[in-house]
Amino acid sequence: MTALLYVLGVVAFVVAILVSIGLHEMGHMIPAKAFGGKVTQYFIGFGPTVWSRTKGETEYGVKAIPVGGYVKIVGMLPPDKEHEGKVEYDADGNRVVTVRRSNTGLFTQLISDARAAEWETITAADEHRLFYRMAWWKKVVVMAGGPTVNLLIAFVIFGGLFATYGNPADETLHPTVSKVEGCVVPAAEDGRVCRPGDPVSPAKRAGLQAGDRFVSFNGTPIHDWTDVQDLIRGNRNGAATIVVERDGRQLTLHTNTMVTPRPTDEQHPSQLTPVGFLGVSPTVTYTTGGPIYTVRQMGWLAKESGQALATLPVKVWGVAEAIAGVKPRAADSPVSVVGGGRIAGETASAQDFPLKEKLVSLLGLVAGFNFFIGLFNFVPLLPLDGGHIAGALWEASRRALARLRRRPDPGYVDVAKLLPVAYVVASFLLVMGVVLIVGDLVVPVQVS
Repeated sequence: MTALLYVLGVVAFVVAILVSIGLHEMGHMIPAKAFGGKVTQYFIGFGPTVWSRTKGETEYGVKAIPVGGYVKIVGMLPPDKEHEGKVEYDADGNRVVTVRRSNTGLFTQLISDARAAEWETITAADEHRLFYRMAWWKKVVVMAGGPTVNLLIAFVIFGGLFATYGNPADETLHPTVSKVEGCVVPAAEDGRVCRPGDPVSPAKRAGLQAGDRFVSFNGTPIHDWTDVQDLIRGNRNGAATIVVERDGRQLTLHTNTMVTPRPTDEQHPSQLTPVGFLGVSPTVTYTTGGPIYTVRQMGWLAKESGQALATLPVKVWGVAEAIAGVKPRAADSPVSVVGGGRIAGETASAQDFPLKEKLVSLLGLVAGFNFFIGLFNFVPLLPLDGGHIAGALWEASRRALARLRRRPDPGYVDVAKLLPVAYVVASFLLVMGVVLIVGDLVVPVQVS
């Protein structure tokens, strides 16, 4: 049963991500067609084609490697200055492609070849539909459509969770017992069932029950869960007199706390410190809210994600070190889709984890992936969507400046000149993807 739940969790996550990819690409395709652009391909995945069907002028299909998707919009790259306004077509209306061989370097030749590949399927009838000829704001709408869809998916999921279940990242811990541990389990094995030989927890010996509200601990009044936690940890192996409120009346209970290594720093959960231990969990409530609350939380998450993006190369290097066995993998290291699927499987198959919490965790995982993918695609570097958006905004700026200065129209921005940057970025993304996938298979992030 556990194996089946694991598989179901992985499958559910993969399907959700594929649907997200499909919707992302629709976010590009629909406005492109609405503005008169020509979209020849819409595919989910990369590599060999598994299935495809042509409807109208667009081929829709699925490819073998489900790690992304793309739409082919005709005319992304303009002709170079040498051929601009001098495009020739044969008797069938197909453009006559001339590949200019260059002696000026590898990147120059790559740019020339990219232009040739871009234009070899363009016909005379396509001239007015080319992407680079669109108004700058239309280019922005088309290229921003994909990542915006991802952000909207995240908003809908987060909004639904926050309005009904609450926000697990915005929790309040109350000094009321939600669970009493039956035994003392080492921190590294936290969550497992008690075994013969495990010492009985001090809380169980005292007779604490779920629903008991702490009133005082060794004579010190309790106001919140932090008071309970600090007093227990500081009590070490000492005697403990605990006053609780149960069913409207106060009870005095006696026990001895015991020292056991526990994580005490949220930023470094793998570091253990010997502290006093009782064996109770607090009652937790999550803050709920509507659309405005969701927007605020996503704003905070955007700030955190921005900081994570700034340190992404360092974190990926940390994953590479973990693969090599140099150091353990950090709990906050980035994960690939493979890692996300693994986390989904482990969450779905976890024992003593209510179904409601499993569904919330899986939905939150899907929303988090969509949110990060959306933000990442807005980074203003080719080949990401943000690189094309930046090119369109630069085109608008320099044309506006030329009008103000009464100078000739500078024309379209030639994004082909930025292809060397795109190749470098694409190479980094490929290496990063391989490192994270290998890391998720060899040294996966442990689900707490």
